[in-house]
Amino acid sequence: MSPLSSCIYNKTSMQSRITPQECAQMLIAAERVVAMTGAGISTAAGVPDFRGPKGLYVTRRYDPETVFDIDAFLHDPEPFYDFTRDFLSVVDTIEPTVTHQFLARLEREGELRCVVTQNIDFLHQRAGSENVISVHGDYWTSRCLRCGLESDFQAFKDRVEAATVPHCPDCDGLIKPDVVFFGEAVKGMDQAAAEVTEADLMLVLGSSLTVYPAASLPAMARCPVIVVNRGPVGLAPGPDRFFVDEDLDEFFQTVGAAMKI
Repeated sequence: MSPLSSCIYNKTSMQSRITPQECAQMLIAAERVVAMTGAGISTAAGVPDFRGPKGLYVTRRYDPETVFDIDAFLHDPEPFYDFTRDFLSVVDTIEPTVTHQFLARLEREGELRCVVTQNIDFLHQRAGSENVISVHGDYWTSRCLRCGLESDFQAFKDRVEAATVPHCPDCDGLIKPDVVFFGEAVKGMDQAAAEVTEADLMLVLGSSLTVYPAASLPAMARCPVIVVNRGPVGLAPGPDRFFVDEDLDEFFQTVGAAMKI
């Protein structure tokens, strides 16, 4: 058992549940916290689950095998950009959640080393988080596939709104956001794994831990892991693993109040 978990381990009598107040105690005691986030943190903001009954794949009849396949994109990028315009129209109308903002404050306080996210919606960046490892990429940056010109989100958004398929202003090459497509390698896994193995506390928020390789990260942790997610998760119970099946924002609003941040 790690020294950090001893502040609550006896209280829980070796059970795997944890209260917001106990989570706050562990965060206060920690010096090197890493957070991992999945779709659940963003669905609370209003970002639709792509594959859910109200997801964009279903409601707009998008085929994920076409929209996010790199070969299909290079052959005909128009379906992806049709999806992108719908997706960005949703993201434009929402704000980061209480939990997004809590993580950003935790980073500013010097407690949080980084956020490892499976999401492509860049809500962490909008909340103010700076050290974000987006293993599936995101729309925050984009680049020309011919000359490599990198653009920020606003420049990319302007080009998407101005053309059916955006092209580079310098060389007319095809522009692609830094989203990981099927057929491409995930991003930053080595960095994410290093951060997890060096952490003294890991938060897993809004992820069912079923999408690999990102889902393998909590098993690499050598520290207590706190999982807050609605529904079951793909991480076995064990010593120093704590599970909360509650609303993320309600839980971390209470944690933040207990920490006075």
